[in-house]
Amino acid sequence: MNILAWIVLGLIAGAIAKAIYPGHQGGGILGTIILGMIGAFVGGSLGVLLSTGRFALAATSLSIPGIIVAVIGAIIAVFLWNLITRSSAV
Repeated sequence: MNILAWIVLGLIAGAIAKAIYPGHQGGGILGTIILGMIGAFVGGSLGVLLSTGRFALAATSLSIPGIIVAVIGAIIAVFLWNLITRSSAV
């Protein structure tokens, strides 16, 4: 059941992040899910770092605050991915 929640969280967070971030990201449904799951880890880790001052790999849960944190993390992941792919294309 936990894996299904991760897939749903990834789909929701990735879709919202792709809608917010300007430009074309591509990737399809699988890319959106993976982007959202990466965003959940990035956002969760940043949340732990900002609240406790320690870096720890953490993820968010399937809740409204968890989705918001995952979307923020997914936007950061899209930004970093665009930086990596743009610099290799030049």
